[in-house]
Amino acid sequence: MSTMHEIDYEIVGDDLQFVKIELDPNEAVVGEAGAMMYVEDGIMMQTIFGDGSPQQGGFMNALLGAGKRLLTGESLFMTVFQNQGQTKKKAAFAAPYPGKIVALHLAELGGELLAQKDSFLVAAQGVSLGIAFTRRFGAGLFGGEGFILQKLTGDGWCFVHAGGTLEEKTLAPGEVLRVDTGCIVAMQPTIDYDIQLAGGVKTVL
Repeated sequence: MSTMHEIDYEIVGDDLQFVKIELDPNEAVVGEAGAMMYVEDGIMMQTIFGDGSPQQGGFMNALLGAGKRLLTGESLFMTVFQNQGQTKKKAAFAAPYPGKIVALHLAELGGELLAQKDSFLVAAQGVSLGIAFTRRFGAGLFGGEGFILQKLTGDGWCFVHAGGTLEEKTLAPGEVLRVDTGCIVAMQPTIDYDIQLAGGVKTVL
């Protein structure tokens, strides 16, 4: 049985987007307080300690989740936005810079996604936000993006953001795609990620 909240949403705008989420009574989303654009009357905000996932072990699990977030350079705290009214209410969350917001249903992606560490915007309550290390240390060391990625786990809706215009690519088994390290938004954990030098030593330097 799913622990996620099934939310309705609309992505608004062109270059500088925001996502407008409609919450049924008692439904909630979890995100950064700074991403909030507005909430309608009846939606209550509660700051929580940890990564927003359902806590199964009390304070120690919350502490572990918070520590993971700290490693990605983010706050120890998340904010829950819950509709405590009797009718549907809307909340909007804005992207921090020009680009695109992508709605991802984690259940359709195998329940887990690896994303750049600053790409998470907001998610249905129950989605866990943790960390993952790239499979080869050198990939992070020389990639210029840091070797720690965000790991989004669950079976509900999650919204990520990235600058520029985005393209979704599906790789066949064994297929290789060379991408600039700063241009990867998110990938499934079945993707093997490594760094390759582009040209000779002079080009690298």
